[in-house]
Amino acid sequence: MDASLWTGLSISIVVVLVLVIWSIKRVRAPMLNIECDYPIDELIPSLSGLTLGTAVPGNSVEVHENGAFFEVLVERIRAARCSVHFETFLWKDGALGRRVADALSAQARNGLQVRVMLDATGSNGVGQDVVRQMRDAGCKVRFFHKRGLRNLGVLNDRDHRKMVVIDGREAFVGGHCIVDDWLGNAEDGKHFSDVSVHLRGPIVHSIQGAFSENWGGETGELFVGADVFPQLEPAGDAVIHAAFLKPQGSTPAVKILHHTAICLARTRIWIQNPYFIPEPEAIDAFGAAVKRGADVRVLMPSTSGSDNPMVQHAGHRNFEKLLENGVRLFEYPHTLLHQKIMTVDKVWSAIGSSNFDDRSFETNDEITLAIKDAALAQRLDAIFEKYVARANEIHLEAWRKRGAWHKLKDNAVYLLKEFL
Repeated sequence: MDASLWTGLSISIVVVLVLVIWSIKRVRAPMLNIECDYPIDELIPSLSGLTLGTAVPGNSVEVHENGAFFEVLVERIRAARCSVHFETFLWKDGALGRRVADALSAQARNGLQVRVMLDATGSNGVGQDVVRQMRDAGCKVRFFHKRGLRNLGVLNDRDHRKMVVIDGREAFVGGHCIVDDWLGNAEDGKHFSDVSVHLRGPIVHSIQGAFSENWGGETGELFVGADVFPQLEPAGDAVIHAAFLKPQGSTPAVKILHHTAICLARTRIWIQNPYFIPEPEAIDAFGAAVKRGADVRVLMPSTSGSDNPMVQHAGHRNFEKLLENGVRLFEYPHTLLHQKIMTVDKVWSAIGSSNFDDRSFETNDEITLAIKDAALAQRLDAIFEKYVARANEIHLEAWRKRGAWHKLKDNAVYLLKEFL
């Protein structure tokens, strides 16, 4: 066969394979047009049903910020009596990683069931010594979607969840990663800001179920019994459901949750998110919320504060339309704000691992908790206010005058947004 014909045939095969994979992965975005006059706190069954979950009452929620979170996390791991299930996207070798590994290893040596799920890409810097230490102690350590032929079609699908379940009775969910940059108190550009929640009550069963999803998928192991799924009594007043499922060919639950909440907001939407790249239909939904009288604000890091400035440039591409729609945008230049939080109408909150972009909404494995609790919404709004006081608000006329090079980067990087 002529070399040029062979080259053309090879390119055609690659193009066809790419189109086949794209068509398999493609999902329809939800219609962001909901006719409903009920307040969001009266629609919890609808939100949970649409996202393939069940809202459960009787939960307690504690908020932990920045490096102080790890003090509580390690203490609770050390207090475990039966099992510890640990799942994270990003783990890099360092003082924090070794401290967490020591706590997990000690519990495995004590005879507890310790299962650790790490994303193969995000945690490729965990360190072989740390992995060997945990395995030698009896921890079961697995990596999600390791590079190889068997995972060729899912290499871009990452496990972005950050959660821990202890004895099946308490759980942690949020944005904290096992990297030394998350220590401290966001006091400078080398120490990040983040928020996670500590939960007790019936919702822990749902979080344990989310852990079992990827654990079973990677290992084939199922776990049952009171050591991992005990009977859970009410522990507080919060009503919560977990969104994490990604049905094949359907819109993932985390995307439906966030987009539906935007459509239901009446007075306020406050978002804290490090990677804010809404799709056009979401931008229109934000604009509709503003027209209904909602105060819509987004707090994110600036390019100087972000750990990935290119992501922020991709987000910049849509700033003008957001500002024209009445959305207020704030950039924090001092360090990475990594918390993934949305509050609606001072009564409802979403918190978890999901960024506000289609990589999180459609590709990654994520978990977001939807929580009806006015006191929690007030607490999370106070965190927003703390950081926005030192942020820079973006104004429409000044934004339109940004330089041509800035605009070129924004539009060029936006084309790669799902791979950043």
